Amino acid sequence: MTLTSYPELAGRTAVITGAASGMGEATARLLAAGGARVALLARRAERLTELAEKITLGGGQALAVPVDITDQAAVDAAAAQVRAAFGRADLVVNAAGVMLPNPVADGRTDEWTRMIDTNLTGALRVIDAFRSDLVAAAAEGRTADLVNVSSIGAHSVYRDFAVYSATKAALTHLSTVLRAEFGPLDVRVTNIEPGLTRTELGSHIDNADISALVDGMFESIPPLTSEDIADLIGWTTSRRRGANLRQAVILPTRQL
Repeated sequence: MTLTSYPELAGRTAVITGAASGMGEATARLLAAGGARVALLARRAERLTELAEKITLGGGQALAVPVDITDQAAVDAAAAQVRAAFGRADLVVNAAGVMLPNPVADGRTDEWTRMIDTNLTGALRVIDAFRSDLVAAAAEGRTADLVNVSSIGAHSVYRDFAVYSATKAALTHLSTVLRAEFGPLDVRVTNIEPGLTRTELGSHIDNADISALVDGMFESIPPLTSEDIADLIGWTTSRRRGANLRQAVILPTRQL
């Protein structure tokens, strides 16, 4: 799929978590194609370096910033690195996430902790690290955006996805309430809930029955692509600064 370019994004400084693959990678490529400087945050340094090189070769500006968003000190150091290279960020996309479904009865506290610490607390760490940047950008009259990538699982019921869905429901509500804090400061907050999307998330499932169920969904429903989500983010953040798309649910046409 060819990425749409949004020239309205030219000159902006964007931070994208989860940029090593999937929605984060596609979003980074799209924002860079529109002329934004993109800081690529994720754990896999090699993947980030490769992506940064591709963006640079294509005429864009990219910075690879390996970071584990479950580590507050690492997130703070990453924010300092971004500012040193590109200045203050005015666009932050929280696209990092893990999906580890299992019945709650299995007692997989290791998975619960990882999902909560990445999907919710990790997003909060990133928001806190770049909050002052967004507020300062808005105060200067520039467009400032915080985009959180949640999931349709925040609302829909999927057996054995209880903890994952709970983290996404929390992220969705966090986004809604944050508008009460950031909106009066002219910082836009957008929450995006994708439906079935082909990414690496499904490969992390270690339960054979659940994995087969998810595979069956992909066979019966033509899924969204990461580029679909990136395009929605690009469109949303390229609107005039006085208009805020607060919530967006994007589903494959056949998904109910």
